[in-house]
Amino acid sequence: MEQIQYISDENNNVTGVIVPIDLWQELQSEKETAYLLKSETMKKRLLEAKNRKKGIPFDEACKKLGV
Repeated sequence: MEQIQYISDENNNVTGVIVPIDLWQELQSEKETAYLLKSETMKKRLLEAKNRKKGIPFDEACKKLGV
C-alpha cells in the first residue's frame, strides 16, 4: 500500500494526513463521480457517454473548439 503519513498534535491526537498525490487524485475523482451520480440527469449523460461508440477525431474536435 502507498505510504500514508499521519500528523498528530502534542497529545498524540491525529490531526491530519499526508497522502501521495496519485492517491489524492484517485480519491478526488471518485468523489466527483459520486457527486455527479447523485443527479439522475448527469447519471444518464455519463452512462450515455460511456457507452457511445461513435465520435470524431481529436484534431476535428480541436478545430471545432478553436484550439
